[in-house]
Amino acid sequence: MSIVKRVEKKVENLLTEGDYDLVAVEYVKEGSERVLRVFIENKEGELDLDDCARLSHRLSDWLDEEDFISESYILEISSPGVERPLRGRDDFQRFSGESVYIKTYAPIRGEKEFTGKLLGLEKDLVRLELAEDEVVELPFKSIAAARLNLDI
Repeated sequence: MSIVKRVEKKVENLLTEGDYDLVAVEYVKEGSERVLRVFIENKEGELDLDDCARLSHRLSDWLDEEDFISESYILEISSPGVERPLRGRDDFQRFSGESVYIKTYAPIRGEKEFTGKLLGLEKDLVRLELAEDEVVELPFKSIAAARLNLDI
């Protein structure tokens, strides 16, 4: 099991005790350092420093105990921010009506990047309004990355 998957599973277990959701886990190299970044939010989409600190202490203790990451790293717990990633099918329903940026694995209608108003998910198609009367339907499985978009 990968580092990210193992951490996701543990964080989800830790968060069942509160009113929080896991948004994403990243394990990335930034410069010469490794960063294990965990994004969480509560049901209202808010988060405060005390929430992050509590999870950080509990997760840090577990990571020290399990000791499955061989290299040194920095642990960060934070809110996903205004350009929150959209992960599962629920996110594509929850954020219907919001401005989003979507990148696909392969070109659709000659494009791999789309920005517009999210109209939701119907069956396996993400519906996106690009312009006033222009709607594109993107197969859910074709989406490489998606996030809320502040730029529109």
